[in-house]
Amino acid sequence: MIYDLLIVGGGVNGCAIARDAAGRGLRVLLVEQTDLAAATSSASTKLIHGGLRYLEQFEFRLVHEALAERELLLAAAPHIIRPLQFILPHERSVRPAWLVRLGLFLYDHLARRQRIPGSSTAPLAGSAYGAPLERAYRLGFSYYDCRVDDSRLVVLEAIDARERGAELRIGAKLVGARRDGDAWLASVAGPDGRVESVGARALVNASGPWVSETLTQRLDLRSSKHVRLVKGSHIVTRRLYEGEHAYILQRPDRRIVFVIPFEEDFTLIGATDAPFFGAPGPVAIDADEIDYLVAGVDHVFREKIGRGDIVWSYSGLRPLFDDGALEASVVTRDYAFDLAREEGAPALSVFGGKITTARRLAEHALDALAPFFPRLGPAWTARATLPGGDLGPGGFDDFLREAMRAKPFLDPRLARRLAHAYGTRLWRFLETARSMEDLGADFGCGLTEAELAYLRDEEWARSAEDVLWRRSKLGLRLDVRQQARLARAFTPPAAGDSG
Repeated sequence: MIYDLLIVGGGVNGCAIARDAAGRGLRVLLVEQTDLAAATSSASTKLIHGGLRYLEQFEFRLVHEALAERELLLAAAPHIIRPLQFILPHERSVRPAWLVRLGLFLYDHLARRQRIPGSSTAPLAGSAYGAPLERAYRLGFSYYDCRVDDSRLVVLEAIDARERGAELRIGAKLVGARRDGDAWLASVAGPDGRVESVGARALVNASGPWVSETLTQRLDLRSSKHVRLVKGSHIVTRRLYEGEHAYILQRPDRRIVFVIPFEEDFTLIGATDAPFFGAPGPVAIDADEIDYLVAGVDHVFREKIGRGDIVWSYSGLRPLFDDGALEASVVTRDYAFDLAREEGAPALSVFGGKITTARRLAEHALDALAPFFPRLGPAWTARATLPGGDLGPGGFDDFLREAMRAKPFLDPRLARRLAHAYGTRLWRFLETARSMEDLGADFGCGLTEAELAYLRDEEWARSAEDVLWRRSKLGLRLDVRQQARLARAFTPPAAGDSG
C-alpha cells in the first residue's frame, strides 16, 4: 500500500500534521511506538500561552504567532482550553516595574485579542490575590493566558485526523526506511512485533526527542540542524490557595515558576529548565529540581511547602531547536524544519516547537511539502473546531447546564469532568443512559465501564496508565486498589479462563 505521507511520532506535532494533511486530501499513515502524547506532549505546564518571558529574548515573531494561536485554539476546543488569569507579584530586585508594564503592553498588542482580557495593575495589599503571599508583596500585575489539557489536545487532533481519513497505528514502531525511487519504503513493526513494508511518497519525522536518532539510525540521513534536550519537571501539591487565578513567580536567576490551580483540588508548580545530555527516554525529577521549585514557592507564599506535600511529579524532555544559546532557559522555543529532498522522495524533520504553535507548525510543514503534492488542498485548520468543541453559542457553562439537565443522575463534579474532557462527544457514551447503573461498573471517581469502552474504542487507550495519566488525570484520585482493578480490565483472560 502506498501512502502520500508517513508520519513518525504521535505527539502534538505529528498529530497536528496528520490532521492537517488528511483534511487537505492526502492519504496519511501515522505510527507511534508507545502512546499518543506519551513523552514531551504530556509533560508540559498545561498552558496555551504566548510566552511572556520570551519577549526578553526578542522572540517577537514567536510570541506574535503564539498569541494568535491562543485565540484560534480557544475557539477550536473550548472544553479543554480555558482562559486563566495570572498574577505576577512584583520583584524589584529582578525586573523594574516599568519593564514589566512594557512587556505586558507588548503582550496585549502583538496579536489581536477577541476572547482574552488584557493586562492591568493588581494591588496585592488587602486583596484576595495578595492573601496567600508574604506581606512584602504589595504590587502585582494581572494578565491572561489559557490552560489546556495537553495530552487530550493531542488525542483530539488524532481523532480528527482519523475521521478525515488518516490511519493511525498506536504501538507501531518505524524500524527503518530507505528511498526507493520516488517513494520511501519503510519497515513498520506492529504491537505484536510483526513487520510490514509500507510505501510513502513523503516522510515526516516528528519524533520529538528522538528526531536526530530517527534521522541517523532509521533513515540514514544527516542534518546540519540539531536538537537540544532540556529537562523540564513539575510537582503537584494539595491546593495551596483559594481562587481560580494562577501566579507567575520571578526567581533571582530571572527564570520563572508557575503556580496553577490543577484538577480542582491540587496546585501545579513548574517548570525547571535543566540541560540533558543523555539518550532520550523516560526521565524523573531529581532532588535539585524539587528544591528549586519548593524554594520558588516558599520565597513568595506565606504557607511553606516541603517534599511531604508533593502528591505527584512528572518530567519530560523538551526537544528544542539548538540555536547555540549557552543557557537552557534561553534556548529558543521556535521550530525549524530540515527538508531532505536531494535524492527522490522528500523527508521533512521537525526540530523544536511547542504545544501552542503546533497547529501553525503543521501548516508550515504542509507548505514545505506542497511542491511534491500538486493537488494538495488549501489550509483549513485555522477556523475548524476540534472534536467535542462544538459547544454552541452559550459556551462551556451553557453546555454543562444542558448536560446536567439531560442527565440529572450525574454528580455535578462528575458532569463537569466529563464535559471538560469530551465536550459534545460525551453523548457518545451517555446518550442512552438513564442512571449510573446503565454506565456499568465504576472503577472510581465516576470512571465507568461505558467511559472506559469509549476510551478504548475511540481514543486508542491500551493500558491503565493511558487512561489514568494521559486520557485523564484520575491517577491523582484512584487508590492503589482501584488502579489495580482498572489494570485488570486491560489484561486479557488466560486461556481456559471462564471469567
